[in-house]
Amino acid sequence: MAANVVNPTPLSLPLSVPTGKLNSNPTICLLTKPSIPTLSIHSTFSLNNNFFRFSSNFSLKPSSSLASVGNAGFVEEPSTNVKFPTSLTLPGCSTSLSLLGTGYREKVFAIIGVKVYAAGLYINSSVSNELNAWRGRSAAAIQEDSSLFDIIFQSCSEKSLQIVLVRDVDGKTFWDALDDAISPRIKAPTPGDESALSTFRSIFEGRSLKKGTFIFLTWLEPPKMLVSISINGPPTGIDATIESNNVTSALFDVFFGDSPVSSTLKASVATGLAAVLK
Repeated sequence: MAANVVNPTPLSLPLSVPTGKLNSNPTICLLTKPSIPTLSIHSTFSLNNNFFRFSSNFSLKPSSSLASVGNAGFVEEPSTNVKFPTSLTLPGCSTSLSLLGTGYREKVFAIIGVKVYAAGLYINSSVSNELNAWRGRSAAAIQEDSSLFDIIFQSCSEKSLQIVLVRDVDGKTFWDALDDAISPRIKAPTPGDESALSTFRSIFEGRSLKKGTFIFLTWLEPPKMLVSISINGPPTGIDATIESNNVTSALFDVFFGDSPVSSTLKASVATGLAAVLK
């Protein structure tokens, strides 16, 4: 469904992503409406082992500018306790990206659910110019509207999925699981698609992915995606460039299509979108 763009309004992300939580000892009062969180702080406290200190008696509210989102520092995905920075500067991107939502991936082994990784979606503020038609929609309505996620993917604004492993995984095992989700979404792969999948596969095969490994899947534009893997924090380089619209769109659909591999991630992103598009 095409969205009509009228008087674009810059996208403003909330200071805290819906699935995150703040860790502090003094009294903190979260005064929130479902769509616009407001943080009121009544004493000096620190976040994340003294990374940040705030003086007493002021309030933090969502800003009209994405540039202010980074002030919150980190958001913790509650099921895995993985902390995601609220903004990232990644290789190949023209500007910093801001965190929109987080979730986790779980695999079932012998009826027992095992968490494999946490994930967070980062977006460029320019995508706001294409989402005005969804202003005022509820999170539930946004989550069920595939056309909105199609527009986010088709937008030439940059977006990145950060994956953080919460257990050791063999690289081939990780790729096989990813390929099992991607391949059925490509009905008639072209030689270019096969080449892109081979490049994608080569990044992971023969590689041991330890707990805490970061994997960044960064869409620069619909048919072009960068893959970066790092051990300690954001990457400094690019491991591979995937150029195939079928492969990159299939991968985006794996996470944000009608049957996402992480329902918690898509729900969190939908809630974040509902908040900023109010």
